[in-house]
Amino acid sequence: GSGKMENIMESENNRMVDNLASKVSRLKGIAIDIERESKQQNDYLGGMGDDFGSASGLLGGSVQRLSNMMGAGKSNRRLMCYLITGLVFIFFVLYYGLGKIVR
Repeated sequence: GSGKMENIMESENNRMVDNLASKVSRLKGIAIDIERESKQQNDYLGGMGDDFGSASGLLGGSVQRLSNMMGAGKSNRRLMCYLITGLVFIFFVLYYGLGKIVR
């Protein structure tokens, strides 16, 4: 009687240990996947930060050059007017052209 009961309990314990080991293995796989995904996302965000930093530097330089040009006299103001008009025209052409292509 007692030996049979111990065998039943031991086999039940072994089954539960195997079940637990299976769950731990699945959790480990999920943790590894999460780590891999977070590293990829961090690399992506780091690259975006570099891109925004370089774009900010370019924009800052452009604003400085525009400020210098605006303050340089009337001849440069005429050039600035042509430049702004041209940029607005290009913007509208691209806006409506790309709008028709996308639809």
